[in-house]
Amino acid sequence: MEPFVALDRARAEVEHRLDAVGPAQWSLPTPCTDWTVRDVVRHLVVGNKMAALLLTGASRDDTLAQIREWHRADGMLAPDALVAAFRTTADAQAAALRQPGVPELTVHHPVGDIPGAQLLRFRIGDMTLHSWDIARALGGDEQLDPELVDDVYASMEPMAPFIGTIGLFGTGPSGQVDESAPAQMRLLDLSGRRS
Repeated sequence: MEPFVALDRARAEVEHRLDAVGPAQWSLPTPCTDWTVRDVVRHLVVGNKMAALLLTGASRDDTLAQIREWHRADGMLAPDALVAAFRTTADAQAAALRQPGVPELTVHHPVGDIPGAQLLRFRIGDMTLHSWDIARALGGDEQLDPELVDDVYASMEPMAPFIGTIGLFGTGPSGQVDESAPAQMRLLDLSGRRS
């Protein structure tokens, strides 16, 4: 799948779930340990902002300081404002990622220096997986776009041997899901989510 098509589809998955969040559901727990629906959405907003900031050439230290400030400020947003912030920051992220030369650009991500193309893959995966987390919390439609699932799985599968050690994906693959399982089940398992 063309990466910008995947980015747009991942965003659509999040927005589909955000449209379903009721007033009393923002505090529901998600599969992300210790995170509520509100926390997941705030994380997505901060991730969108971070991607746009990284593409301006920000240093790792400046980015980490800004992330802390965003978490503090975005923690005070009302639900409607948080949804609006997701949409606004997703627009800004998409525009920044679509700038000429971004795939070859080196960005100073908190995990280390990475090419812009990898930052784009990170954002696609983050939005895709967290859209499922929100759906699971709401008890809603958990089915993700099958082509998007295939795309995200293909980009993450090479990390299978060590993904559980990096601290972002739980314990990683359970070892209980084989290649004959549906793609979404394999992706969720790879990312430490147990459906």
